[in-house]
Amino acid sequence: MVSLPCLVVLLLAAAVEAAGGGGGGGGVEFVYDGFGGAALALDGMATVTPGGLLLLTNDTDMNKGHAFHPEPVRFGGGGGGGVASFSTTFVFAIVSEFLDLSTSGFAFLVAPSRDLTAAMPQQYLGMFNASGNGDARNRIFAVEFDTVRNPEFADINNNHVGVDVNSLNSSAAATAGYYDDATAAFQNLSLISRQPMQVWVDYDAAAAEVTVAMAPARRPRPKKPLLSTAVNLSTVVADAAYVGFSSASSIVLCKHYVLSWSFRLGGGGAAPALDYAKLPKLPRIGPKPRSKALTVALPIVTTAIVLTAVAVGFLLLRRRLRYAELREDWEVEFGPHRFSFKDLYDATGGFKDKRLLGAGGFGRVYKGVLPRSRTEVAVKRVSHESRQGMREFIAEVVSIGRIRHRNIVQLLGYCRRKGELLLVYDYMPNGSLDKYLHGCDEKPILDWAQRIYIIKGDFGLARLYDHGVDPQTTHVVGTMGYLAPEMVRSGKATTRSDVFAFGAFLLEVTCGRRPIEEEEVAGASTGTDDDDRFVLVDWVLGRWREGAITDAVDAKLGGEYDAAEAELVLRLGLTCLHPSPAARPSMRQVMQYLDGSAPLPELPPTYVTFNMLAAMDTHQNVFGAWSVRRSSAMSVATVSDIGLSGGR
Repeated sequence: MVSLPCLVVLLLAAAVEAAGGGGGGGGVEFVYDGFGGAALALDGMATVTPGGLLLLTNDTDMNKGHAFHPEPVRFGGGGGGGVASFSTTFVFAIVSEFLDLSTSGFAFLVAPSRDLTAAMPQQYLGMFNASGNGDARNRIFAVEFDTVRNPEFADINNNHVGVDVNSLNSSAAATAGYYDDATAAFQNLSLISRQPMQVWVDYDAAAAEVTVAMAPARRPRPKKPLLSTAVNLSTVVADAAYVGFSSASSIVLCKHYVLSWSFRLGGGGAAPALDYAKLPKLPRIGPKPRSKALTVALPIVTTAIVLTAVAVGFLLLRRRLRYAELREDWEVEFGPHRFSFKDLYDATGGFKDKRLLGAGGFGRVYKGVLPRSRTEVAVKRVSHESRQGMREFIAEVVSIGRIRHRNIVQLLGYCRRKGELLLVYDYMPNGSLDKYLHGCDEKPILDWAQRIYIIKGDFGLARLYDHGVDPQTTHVVGTMGYLAPEMVRSGKATTRSDVFAFGAFLLEVTCGRRPIEEEEVAGASTGTDDDDRFVLVDWVLGRWREGAITDAVDAKLGGEYDAAEAELVLRLGLTCLHPSPAARPSMRQVMQYLDGSAPLPELPPTYVTFNMLAAMDTHQNVFGAWSVRRSSAMSVATVSDIGLSGGR
């Protein structure tokens, strides 16, 4: 069964033959309103799709395709009468993989033969090759629709229409587009827009002129052509030549479609009009249209997803901030001694009050159980602001953590957060020495032998240096009475300030009283100008001046102690607490005095404590001054950090 387009072509051809053949004096015309069933002469990649589209190139790269009207057309060239006028129109579309990139375009051509096997793909459009481009023996006339700018052919841009005579160096070219009939303004058309466009090509034999016009499909032909150029085709087009289309591919996937086509030779009229109603449809490009239900549901689902993502992001951010830590590159070497804040947070139940063991000048201490090892620990939270000197402090924390002593609470490691330091200790179920000296009644009293044993053991002092921008503004904070006066001024701990703290420790263990107590708690006069505080060192010094220094021994011992040892410890404590760092003994000397290998020098009659000296000079209690100076710059290990083992 023969389709309607083929029937139209056959009838037109029969009419031409009946009129006396296809010579220059006769006429030829045909119309392809779609190419379904059309007997075109195809080669290379060219094919007709089931939908009736002429597809010149497919997704095969570096190839070419040709489609010709099957019969040659008698143009009359070479017969003495010259080439007759002709007109053609067609609708095409270029569909590229990319909207801004394409392979070389295609061309309408008139050629003496359908055999173009010597032609090359890519920029040669399947019409010429490198050696034959520009050769007059080609006898090819073409109108190219080029989407790649090739400098070797002097192309004007990558979106142009050109008139070619035996060469791809166009004799005339213009940017693809059209002139609006109403405004005369030029309207640019993108050849790779994937939209169908119509082209009109006319040759006026009398004027030896070629005109080309184009417009979006289904629009009327513009009155002003896109380009006009003088070309005498009598010396170019052969007497019998083929009309059709040529295209080629390169590395960019691109498809060149021709939707419909008509042609007329002679007769002085335009090519037959195309029936737009019969134009085959281009393949759908992109995703299928969304259903109405999807159109309504998609914004709702999208909003829900976005809100869920925001909520999850917020929760993750809050979790990250909750467990945020402060880490620096230099901490890598201390990795095994560092705890994650999350582990400590989980171990203490989020640092809840029910886990609180105690609070003081150094911060708050919580009981916890590490989640992996199930080890019981005590976690001390200490505030700090500056990062300067932190590396040295962490190194000392790790160093102290390596010390093993049954009377020293084991320091396991640390964790850092912004503005906060956390120290992790072994949990001491028997409590600290502080509990036994000052705790509740259920704790047994330490006898003198136990106290002297503790005194002669190791004594730890942890130091945290916090040097600000101005060293003069560095503040320290610690247990009252344990800080040497020079530390208040400089903020720096030294071995002499360690000795001062050890002196305070000796008096506290021996007397069973804290270095500084509120008066209502102390219940005894300090002998100083400040009636609101009991200062242990001043009170012991007063007993020494009275010749009854052993009266300062803890009354809870009930007189059960070695008087000589007690006197030695109390005098040594006063010596270590001397206001002048140079007058204090070294720790080596302290141990020699304690074990009796060296005699303890007598205190001079003029000996005064720093608190007394400050009171005489400024009428100001230095310990009172310390109490209002707050910073997280110093942590001192006191009796609260001395743990008890062995059942007590």
